[in-house]
Amino acid sequence: MKKLNFVLLLATVALILGCNRNSMKGSGKNSSSATGWSINDKDGGSFSYNQKYKGQINAPGMIFIQGGTYVKGNAKDNVLNDWNNTPNQQYVRSFFMDETEVTNVMYREYLFWLKKRFYKSDVEEIRNIYFAALPDTLVWRNPLGFNEDMVNNYLRHPAFNNHPVVGVSWVQAQNFSKWRTNRVNEKLLIDKGYLNEDAIKEFENDTTNVYGFNTFTYLVSPKSSYGGNLENLIEGTVSADTENPEFASIETGLLIPSYRLPTEAEWEYAALGLEELREGNLYRGKKKFPWAGEYTRSQQKNKLGDQLANFKLGRGDYGGIAGWSEEGSGITTSSRAYPPNSFGLYGMAGNVSEWVADVYRPIIDEEANDFNYYRGNVYSKPQITRDGKVTTIDRENFKDQFQVMENGRLKIFKLPGEIGSDELTEEDLRRINYTRAENRNFQDGDNESTREFASSSSSMNRPMYSDPTLTKSSSTKRLTLISNEARVFKGGSWLDRSYYLDPAQRRFYPEYFATNFIGFRNAMSYMGEDRNQKKPKRR
Repeated sequence: MKKLNFVLLLATVALILGCNRNSMKGSGKNSSSATGWSINDKDGGSFSYNQKYKGQINAPGMIFIQGGTYVKGNAKDNVLNDWNNTPNQQYVRSFFMDETEVTNVMYREYLFWLKKRFYKSDVEEIRNIYFAALPDTLVWRNPLGFNEDMVNNYLRHPAFNNHPVVGVSWVQAQNFSKWRTNRVNEKLLIDKGYLNEDAIKEFENDTTNVYGFNTFTYLVSPKSSYGGNLENLIEGTVSADTENPEFASIETGLLIPSYRLPTEAEWEYAALGLEELREGNLYRGKKKFPWAGEYTRSQQKNKLGDQLANFKLGRGDYGGIAGWSEEGSGITTSSRAYPPNSFGLYGMAGNVSEWVADVYRPIIDEEANDFNYYRGNVYSKPQITRDGKVTTIDRENFKDQFQVMENGRLKIFKLPGEIGSDELTEEDLRRINYTRAENRNFQDGDNESTREFASSSSSMNRPMYSDPTLTKSSSTKRLTLISNEARVFKGGSWLDRSYYLDPAQRRFYPEYFATNFIGFRNAMSYMGEDRNQKKPKRR
């Protein structure tokens, strides 16, 4: 019996050795599971990838929001008969959201940088970059109210440092988000030794320089960064090696995705904070506020009766009575004045309403899409030739990068140092998933969604929602305020009654409008699988 077992053991060993001889060399950690070739060699001659990536960092100011499914839209009676937020099931991927609204001090840092970079330029169009970013402080004026102290002080006085910035249009909020992305990524490159901080500070102090860091330009063509002056800013870094310079790429996982405005679906999901209603894999009940409960006052014993948001309590009542005042100050409050919701987000109800990314339409088309819903896509392509040459914005072609909006303010498309954009060609649009670049009016306002869709004489520039059989529909005056420039804003404000504290409520203004009750906060996409899983995945 022992001899038989010994023979079987020898046969097994021989079989294993035979298999190893017949297998390809290189099946270990540093070899490809696809081809067997070695990877991540120290000599740098082979394919390599980041094996030590530990997940996306929390960017400054951001809180992780674990995604999931939820019912977007009204959870209560539609008393205003808007019928623009009918309940529909949506799924939102995990993302990051600003803990608070963008504050006055945060926005002033942006203005400081723009003024330092562009204000002293001898080119008028470049100087206008700074003026285009200035908030409209006149939004505080009221023909029958004394608010000049707010006009003169709200943005810059230290008493309002941590109050949400207002008087900012949707367009200005977008430009702030781009600037914030570039500044954070530039700091990451400095910290990791790809850029020389002292050289960059000297470069920024040069009043003749109008070029700043741009993330996309750096990723596509590093040597085109800073207007082609990168070689002067990498002395003493790993990027300065003349034989084998190193630049951070997408594959390194170092640079963060773009700061941006949240989509409407993301904002509403984050505001609701449904996790506190979860039992197992179900939500028990609905929420009409970012906190649990049916009332705007706290039900906790130690804070019983305290208001949970800054909003208009009633006619002529913005903050209670003397000696028994609510936390409101009659206008906005500090961004952390009230408790956060279950995600840890402050100010998702009250204080200021907030711009979101979406173009407004009364209908959310869940039949067309129920995953990361967003209306507002306009596709383009960077100006990059097949041999890798890029066209960046400089002093000469910058004059084509802005337009005057209807209120007289400037809309800046790209800053000096960014890569230019081209429209998509017919060849680019030979696709299954989309067939045109302009998708803001997709299936709602485009030619195909009208009763004249088959007419060859129908015009794409026809006034939206106008009856084509009426002669007045061809007049220069619009018959609706809804357009491709109408942007959604969400949440209640210090100027609103409690009805608008419901995260489902949605309103809109043109993207160039600014008011004294609308601010914004940033979001950021999350790269990777869901994290912070409390339970194992089950199906």
